[in-house]
Amino acid sequence: MKTFEDWATRRTLLCPSILSADLSDLSNSVAALNDNYDMLHCDVMDGSFVPLITFGSQMVKQLSGKIDKPLDVHLMVQNPEEQVRSFAEAGVCSLVFHREASFHPQRLLNEIRSLGCYAGVSLNPATPLEDVKYLLPDMDMLLLMTVNPGFGGQAYLSQMTDKIRSARAMIDDSGYQVRLQVDGGISRDNLADVLRAGADMVVSGSAIFNAADPGLEAQAFQSDMRELDRELKRV
Repeated sequence: MKTFEDWATRRTLLCPSILSADLSDLSNSVAALNDNYDMLHCDVMDGSFVPLITFGSQMVKQLSGKIDKPLDVHLMVQNPEEQVRSFAEAGVCSLVFHREASFHPQRLLNEIRSLGCYAGVSLNPATPLEDVKYLLPDMDMLLLMTVNPGFGGQAYLSQMTDKIRSARAMIDDSGYQVRLQVDGGISRDNLADVLRAGADMVVSGSAIFNAADPGLEAQAFQSDMRELDRELKRV
């Protein structure tokens, strides 16, 4: 597993999603980012929890061997309990599963941590924050979906900004060091809104990989993030 020393800081982290990359030429798609990112986000879809099927732990293992950055795996799957070990053994840094797909999330969070990975829970837009309030002691990341999961290139749901703000308050009030990640329709046009609302990890797929120059776009994302970090006193 690639460790990540910046996890414990409040610096905002950029996590480009390979869902929008050219999966037939993934090595070159990732190389085009020119290291202008913090973690690489891998959306694992099973065709059941969400309509599409993407890839599994073997591809993630191969990817891990080709890049120096940590891998952030988002399991959009039914029965995530059956898959976390294979992804941990593939060398990922963080593993996130959906609250809607797990009957025993606290147990699964502890298992992910025992496997040496950061553990996270994701919520669909309509799932209330109350569903994870009592899991905060056992988690390292809360991932809020800002679109309904299953497809890349969707438009950001503006009502999720209030949910991000509420999640930030819930985490801060708890006193636990939990990262707040957002995923879905994030571009430089709405980046400031989600960071000011309280997010400190940003997943962006199509806005980066569909740009004329993905490396320059990722660099611009990071430049905007550093400026907002200074404004929000996260440095």
